[in-house]
Amino acid sequence: MRKYIAILASGSGSNAENIINYFEKNNRIKIALVLSNKENAGVLERARRLDVPSVVVPQNDWETGEKVITLLRQYRIDFIVLAGFLLRIPEVLLCAYPHKIINIHP
Repeated sequence: MRKYIAILASGSGSNAENIINYFEKNNRIKIALVLSNKENAGVLERARRLDVPSVVVPQNDWETGEKVITLLRQYRIDFIVLAGFLLRIPEVLLCAYPHKIINIHP
């Protein structure tokens, strides 16, 4: 069964790009979504260039987490990778994805 991953990033997206490229030909894992809290984050352009859907979620929508969870469910996300994401993850998101969130960049 294929697993779907979302990458959360706030910056240029070099780590996100490396992750996307690494799993590009993998039949078991798909990078299905990139989420950012910044409209001008470089990660959005990298995702577009690599044909990965991306969405900007304004900072105030991260506080409750409900919009984020709705997006993650729409894209059938199984795991979340934090790749230079600079906001605190809301507790509701941690509860929705227990033991399924990986932070690769402090």
